[in-house]
Amino acid sequence: MRRNLEVLISSLEKDPVKLASHMNLECDAVIINQGSKEHSYEYGMSNGLTLRVFETKERGVGRSRNRAIDAADSKIVLFADDDIVYTKGYAEKVLNAFKEDPKADIIMFNFNVNAKRRTYFTEQETSVSRWTLGRYPAFAAAARLSSITNAKVRFSTLFGGGAKYSNGEDSLFFMECIKAGLKIKAVPVTIGIEEPRKSTWFNGYNEKFFKDRGVLFSFLYGKTAVLWAFRFAVAKRKLYMNSMKPSEAFKLMKQGIEEGNLIKKDNPNGR
Repeated sequence: MRRNLEVLISSLEKDPVKLASHMNLECDAVIINQGSKEHSYEYGMSNGLTLRVFETKERGVGRSRNRAIDAADSKIVLFADDDIVYTKGYAEKVLNAFKEDPKADIIMFNFNVNAKRRTYFTEQETSVSRWTLGRYPAFAAAARLSSITNAKVRFSTLFGGGAKYSNGEDSLFFMECIKAGLKIKAVPVTIGIEEPRKSTWFNGYNEKFFKDRGVLFSFLYGKTAVLWAFRFAVAKRKLYMNSMKPSEAFKLMKQGIEEGNLIKKDNPNGR
């Protein structure tokens, strides 16, 4: 019988059983653990949950999320990283949210995170559009598995931890979902916390950061990418003024946009 809910966990060199316990899982899980070997197995937890573990030498959060989607066997999937700890009752909250809105394909939930990393906190139910999707990390999202598989959407393997370019695989995924006609909304329901840890991709507001941001804007915004780069350079200048001038940041992002435009000719979805 098909599961109602699975957590799809992307992890890096973790003990899957200890990780599942630490995360306070209340439902079955698919764990893609990036490590030093290729191996897969099932593990039955003492609380009756089943972990399906895929050890892999591959690197890249996009690859691991795609592999988890392919392995999933549930009505609803909840994306997760290995620094997420769920609060008691999260599984029921997620399932109830989808029951309350049968037309929702993806629902964003709140997490308590470090104030410096917080990009959103939903206080009243709202629709997520192509203009607001950049606020949400992948771990905020739960989805109807049938919706994303029928739409044939997948995460980019060019962006994110372990990939050539920095973060952005989550935004690109949500953009693909919206283009495919999927309904995404955010609800004022908190289901866990993100534990503080060193970023796997952010090494400061340096040349790579801004070039990578330009490549991402090329994929996300197409012909309006330069306007978004200018907006970012101005709006975020207080964050990086100690590293470089806004004009320099804007120039680097434009270089990234040009690079992204070339990549899109052969790989329009960034996969």
